[in-house]
Amino acid sequence: MQRYIYYLLDISLNQQKLKILSNHILLVFIAYLFFGCKTEYATKDFIISDIPIKPDYSDISSWAAHPQKKEGILNTFYTNKENLKADVFYIYPTLLTSKDDNNWNSDIYNVENKNRVKDIAIQYQASAWTGAGKVYSPYYRQVHYRSFYEPYTSNGGKKAGVVAYQDIKSAFEYYLKYFNKGRPIILAGHSQGAFHCKLLIRDYFDDKDLQNQLVAAYIPGVKVDDSEFKSIYHLKRPEETGGYLNWNTFKIKRKPKKGKHPAFYSWKKTQFVTNPITWNIERESNIDDHKGLFSYDKKIYPKALSVKIYDGVLWSSFPKIDNSNFMLRTISNYHFGDINLFWKDIYENAILRVNSFYNLKKD
Repeated sequence: MQRYIYYLLDISLNQQKLKILSNHILLVFIAYLFFGCKTEYATKDFIISDIPIKPDYSDISSWAAHPQKKEGILNTFYTNKENLKADVFYIYPTLLTSKDDNNWNSDIYNVENKNRVKDIAIQYQASAWTGAGKVYSPYYRQVHYRSFYEPYTSNGGKKAGVVAYQDIKSAFEYYLKYFNKGRPIILAGHSQGAFHCKLLIRDYFDDKDLQNQLVAAYIPGVKVDDSEFKSIYHLKRPEETGGYLNWNTFKIKRKPKKGKHPAFYSWKKTQFVTNPITWNIERESNIDDHKGLFSYDKKIYPKALSVKIYDGVLWSSFPKIDNSNFMLRTISNYHFGDINLFWKDIYENAILRVNSFYNLKKD
């Protein structure tokens, strides 16, 4: 089993460290399911009556992150929330992964599911945009991980995907009607979340009036074809706005395997890939350029890695962080770290793009 653990268990761990460790253990399990050997999943027919109750986005409890949540995890990251000039609509990645769970869609009213979203995705991914905007992130009935693979895709996965995206659309439309008030928008998502972001771009921004409010769409972990959108393009300068940024991370000098790393083979070798350190057309960066990795010990590690881009993939060096061990070295696919590895780089770049957006409006 591939494992993702940044520090060793100490018998003197206090309560806070135990909570962090539990997040690590969950990430180990998720990383194994995503990148380990092919797994057989419990499954069942897709039946309408089995679909979990839909969210009510007029109820703030249906939002994993919302500026009005006083107890929200992101409040520890905001430094000047009331004066932020943009909004961030963030969609979290697949966290419904258990091979014993035969549900097609997650239940957003399940406390365990909600805590997993907050403690993992909101805390370690959505937080990367708290310097640039007020973060809105809806709970949604995301699809189970098996939905992305046959024979599950054709036997319920596609129908489950419709349910998931309907939630995202409902949340986004509610956000536009009641919260946005004409403010600039950053779209952000990872993996399954990035896929739903692509659909939002297609349905609400591409060649539409709302494109004028788009600062940028950060959508790592999903393939985007060059011809996918009519008027939304890949951004190639650090301050550029109105387009998208896209990458998929793999450990350098590790050869992907077709049966083990299917995401790698879905990317075209000729497609443009964002450099999430320099944010320009440079195809590599030095370790000194790296702003910082956000680790699960809640520390930011600058100058922790370098990257190269070729064959349609972002190749990363092994991260230099405290208490890393040999188990981390066994992982080849860094897809799960597409945001964490470049947390501070994203944080600073998002601020730059918001400021650039307003400067362009002045001109």
